[in-house]
Amino acid sequence: MEHKKLWGGRFSASTDSNLEKLNSSITFDKRMYAEDIEGSKAYAEALKKINLLTEHETTQICKGLDRVKIEWDQNLFETKEGDEDIHTANERRLKEIIGEPATKLHVGRSRNDQVVTDMKLWLRSHLQDLDKIVKSLIKVIITRSAHEIDIMMPGYTHLQRAQPVRWSHYLLSHAWNLKKDCDRLDDIVKLINIMPLGSGALAGNPFNIDRMSLASSLDFDSVTQNSMQAVGDRDFIAEFLFWASMVGIHLSRLAEDLILYSSKEFEFVTIDDTYSTGSSLMPQKRNPDSLELIRGIGGSLFGQCCSFMMVLKSLPSTYNKDLQYDKEAMFTTFDKLKSILEVATGTVKTLKVNQDKCKNALSFEMLATDVAYYLVRKEVPFRDAHFLAGKVVAEAERKGVSICDLTLEELKNISSSFDVDIGRVWNYEHSIEQYKAIGGTAKSSVAKQIELLEKWLM
Repeated sequence: MEHKKLWGGRFSASTDSNLEKLNSSITFDKRMYAEDIEGSKAYAEALKKINLLTEHETTQICKGLDRVKIEWDQNLFETKEGDEDIHTANERRLKEIIGEPATKLHVGRSRNDQVVTDMKLWLRSHLQDLDKIVKSLIKVIITRSAHEIDIMMPGYTHLQRAQPVRWSHYLLSHAWNLKKDCDRLDDIVKLINIMPLGSGALAGNPFNIDRMSLASSLDFDSVTQNSMQAVGDRDFIAEFLFWASMVGIHLSRLAEDLILYSSKEFEFVTIDDTYSTGSSLMPQKRNPDSLELIRGIGGSLFGQCCSFMMVLKSLPSTYNKDLQYDKEAMFTTFDKLKSILEVATGTVKTLKVNQDKCKNALSFEMLATDVAYYLVRKEVPFRDAHFLAGKVVAEAERKGVSICDLTLEELKNISSSFDVDIGRVWNYEHSIEQYKAIGGTAKSSVAKQIELLEKWLM
């Protein structure tokens, strides 16, 4: 009945059944049952300190909430009609267990400050889970890079063969993107660790709650300084959704590479059977569905971010019911990101790199830049050297041969700076090993990258 609602005293008519369904968020926010109970227990202790609850009432409430949590943990909790959200459901059940003292718990507190507190508690703990999975993927990449450091492959720009690189250097490029994602989490945690509880509906708490002590009990670093801002603030959700979008983009780019590299046209890698599927019609097919799903879901994460940003865009100050979408966005994004991170980790860990295919894809035309560098070392200005190296490529194309097959006489016709030592340029490993500066593809530089990432993971 309507009078049983937390807000029902002012109303004389029942809520429309369609609005009732639309208004309810229990199907989503029940995932925050533990955080809601944690926040309620801490708030009960804060009420006791200002003598709005007795010691006995506080004990009753906390023990009752522990029992509610056990019911949730064991999947025994039964939601009932009228349980609009997790806060209503937990309070209703607490009253069923301990009676009248449960009705005192909400004094000075609103679902407006309660829900944003619950969300911060939930997201803070679950970001740690995502951080661990991202780091697991980075660890897999590091391990592969160390073991496969001598494998050479073409590096690409514009999807055209560019310069020879180490396979490990390529893999580590994705590890560094993922490390940046981990670093960004620190800023999100700082936003999360500001406690909004004690802001009430919008005007604050009239009972002189010790908010700093309350924050400390819930492991927040500080408290919000403006109650109106606090109850309407979802910046931390927007930051999380953007962060998840960036992780999804990084995973999607890795997936796209591996999809191409696993095709028959490349065959640089083979996706393990455990992360591949077949065709219902074509028996020969090995489809990289794991990577395609990562690529597809990665895009949908950005869709969630855009959608939620549009919710925030035109909201007036403080809390508005539009914000109920925050939980759906947060939970859906978390679930999707967690799933593709786990699949990406397994796919990268189990794939086979085909060393001979990688090496055979190298061509001497990829050493055209090395020809320019050769001329630079002969004191030819780089712009001139670049032009002359282009002439070498054009001459080889005109003759229908590789640039390494041009005779010294033909090269001297292009520039007198060419000499017999040009033969040293036609060596892929020599080309790779010249990039010893920090961040390069030389073996020493790649080994340093591995060392730095390993230290960071410790």
